[in-house]
Amino acid sequence: MEDIQQAVIVMGVLAAFGIALYVLRNRGMVTFGVKGLRAAEGRKLQAIERLPLTAQHSLHLVKVSGRVMLIAVSPGGCSVLDGAAWNTGREDGSVAG
Repeated sequence: MEDIQQAVIVMGVLAAFGIALYVLRNRGMVTFGVKGLRAAEGRKLQAIERLPLTAQHSLHLVKVSGRVMLIAVSPGGCSVLDGAAWNTGREDGSVAG
């Protein structure tokens, strides 16, 4: 009898958790998704790599609509160092080298 009571309590807690997630998902407060399963082809902006130089300075390699850009970030702002349409040489968008 005690085992059945514990099982009912566990099922009740799991049901309450499921209902809470359902309500939060419908209100847009929670989203579910597995990183990597979504196709990167539909994405317009993709961070390829980040290289920290100091605590406040870094270089970012980003891909914007098929074009790869090197961006320098500092406390004074951002600047595009090179915006050439580089051929990454790989289908997955990573830079060869």
